[in-house]
Amino acid sequence: MRQQANLSLQFKLSAITKDGIMQISLMAAELRPREKLLKLGAEALSDAELLAIFLRTGIPGMNAIELAEHVLDTHHSLNQLFSASLLEFSQVKGLGAAKYAQLQAVLELSKRFLHESCQRDTVFNSPTHVRDYLALELKSRQQEVFMVLFLDNQNRLICQKILFYGTINAAAVYPREVVKEVLKMNANAVIFAHNHPSGIAEPSQADQVITRKLTQALSLIDVAVLDHLIVGGNQVVSFAERGLL
Repeated sequence: MRQQANLSLQFKLSAITKDGIMQISLMAAELRPREKLLKLGAEALSDAELLAIFLRTGIPGMNAIELAEHVLDTHHSLNQLFSASLLEFSQVKGLGAAKYAQLQAVLELSKRFLHESCQRDTVFNSPTHVRDYLALELKSRQQEVFMVLFLDNQNRLICQKILFYGTINAAAVYPREVVKEVLKMNANAVIFAHNHPSGIAEPSQADQVITRKLTQALSLIDVAVLDHLIVGGNQVVSFAERGLL
């Protein structure tokens, strides 16, 4: 009986492999990424399994899961994969402009979902949405940018705008320009945000100095600065949480 079971197992394994490739369609249902997601939810899947669903098919010599693992190994992290240019993305065999366009569309949909959440809810009710939105919006930028989130009297997002480009040390952040935009938007409060392309989110001395100047300037027109968030790599540092406001 045991020998028969072993033969049955060998038959199943031989059916699963074709030219040395594990065929996902012949895997047990609980191991197939799509079925696993539908049964257990997306959070139960690994990065490679989620990416395999996105890729849909493999290439000669690799099924979709193996290709996904290869893509992640090549780019070292999801952050680097999502930040890759078309040229960098296409370095992996089997990936090209079509998949790159799909990936960028998914990222943009994620940004817009989080942006809608920030507009619908107050920033105090959805601080995670604010952080996630800013992380998606800013972390992949190669140049430092300074963004302002303009809020109404219910602390809901009116809009966001990048006001300055370049490092805070090299490109001046002018308080009068910030005040002008705040008045134009009729905002009651603001959140500042900028990125550190170095990947280190720790506030610099220059960050703290400009935040104090902006806070003082906006206090003259009764506009509150609720926070200043710095995005670096996968980290988001809050001035409010650090007691720096």
